[in-house]
Amino acid sequence: MDRFKITEEEVKVLKKQMKRKIDEKVKIMKYCKYGYPQIIRNYPLKKDKPFPTLHWLSCPFLNSEISKLESIQEISRIQKIIDEDENLRADYFKAHQEEIKIRLEILDDEINKLSSPIKLKLKETGIGGIKNFSNIKCLHLHVASYLGGIKNPVGKIVVESLENLECANCICCDL
Repeated sequence: MDRFKITEEEVKVLKKQMKRKIDEKVKIMKYCKYGYPQIIRNYPLKKDKPFPTLHWLSCPFLNSEISKLESIQEISRIQKIIDEDENLRADYFKAHQEEIKIRLEILDDEINKLSSPIKLKLKETGIGGIKNFSNIKCLHLHVASYLGGIKNPVGKIVVESLENLECANCICCDL
């Protein structure tokens, strides 16, 4: 569990990046070229409740770029691609399963101490708590999943459509 402990300085940076309180039970999965966090991995429980969003995008630049894509209906376009391609759909299902597997591995023996409803939520919901593994909920979740190490085809499609994965002027340096 201590692998999910970040420094006080990292907590401050994440809080500024994400503009919200940060739980110290996270692990930084990817840093940008400036040395700032881009992707974090969340501990699957928050205050004894399930927190199925394993990967989270902390980078303000990437968040902004992906929000632009969502504003022009990219979720619908990518949903159609996944719906029409049997192989991508199967890979997308596997990505959900991989996140569940990692979530349960993180919890290890702790899972046996949880109530049935909490166990069920952690075992049966996929990326970002998605219940229907065919649906795309949010592009941010999928990019975080992909850049966090999951073979997520939705995240890959989004990442490949972005011109840059990092800002040119270190947005976080000014936070």
